[in-house]
Amino acid sequence: MKTTNIFKVIGAMFFFCSCNAQPKQTKLITNADDNTLLWEISGNGLTKSSYLFGTFHLMCKDDIVFSGQLKTAVTNADLVYLEMDMDDPSVLLSGFMLMNMKDGKQLRDLYSPADYEKVSVFFKDTLHMPMALLQHTKPFFLAAMLYPKMMPCKTVSGVEEELMKIAKQQKKEIKGLETMEFQAAVFDSIPYQEQAKELLKSIDSLYTYQKYFDSMITVYKTQRLTQIEKLFKDSEFGMEDHQDILLNDRNKNWVGQLKNITKKESVFVAVGAAHLVGEKGLISLLKKEGYTLKPLLNK
Repeated sequence: MKTTNIFKVIGAMFFFCSCNAQPKQTKLITNADDNTLLWEISGNGLTKSSYLFGTFHLMCKDDIVFSGQLKTAVTNADLVYLEMDMDDPSVLLSGFMLMNMKDGKQLRDLYSPADYEKVSVFFKDTLHMPMALLQHTKPFFLAAMLYPKMMPCKTVSGVEEELMKIAKQQKKEIKGLETMEFQAAVFDSIPYQEQAKELLKSIDSLYTYQKYFDSMITVYKTQRLTQIEKLFKDSEFGMEDHQDILLNDRNKNWVGQLKNITKKESVFVAVGAAHLVGEKGLISLLKKEGYTLKPLLNK
């Protein structure tokens, strides 16, 4: 879920207003339980509520439907934040520049001749991409190219991508919590050999991955946070040893940023749903900082 859409993100609009000058926010309906992806952040000295929403980076476009409450939450906010500001063309450009491995490393250096041939044939026959064009690409980025093949539809999109359209309709500025350089550094911190191993595993077990991907989408649509957390914990598809790098450390960093940002503006923050759940997830971390997190109806 994370690797697929490393290029998608939304940001936010910077306003400096006095408390009296701020427009009144529309009150939103509380959900009956914690099974929701949409949360209100208040308390701890905030003069206006902010909002937290869990996304899924790649889905069938027809499955991406936003509730009226979510749209109202975007309206209530001054800014909209995603993991990266993909509304900025320079971010996309830098992303392409950062896709390659460091130190001239090549894919053929990471595999035995037989495994390299298997990967090469797969990309040529299935994705119609010659390995000559991909020789220096980080394996994680290559793994991301497999995700559309797992989708049961022709038209795919990202929750963030569709959310950006709403933000633009409401004339909200788009910003990100991280830069492309930072995200590239995250992946560089995971050995290329491990990335290559996971890429090969994905190719060898594509059908199994498809079923797991289907399960993730199904659970995401239920909005049951405990099931979302369990699905990620029980995953056998690699990266379990890198949860601090991929999730926990980033969550801590984001909370530090949000403490400063929400003092001045109301923000709508949309990040991968995996970042919300668990003891080290954003909901728990924000509560520990003294904020009130209220589940909102999102249907």
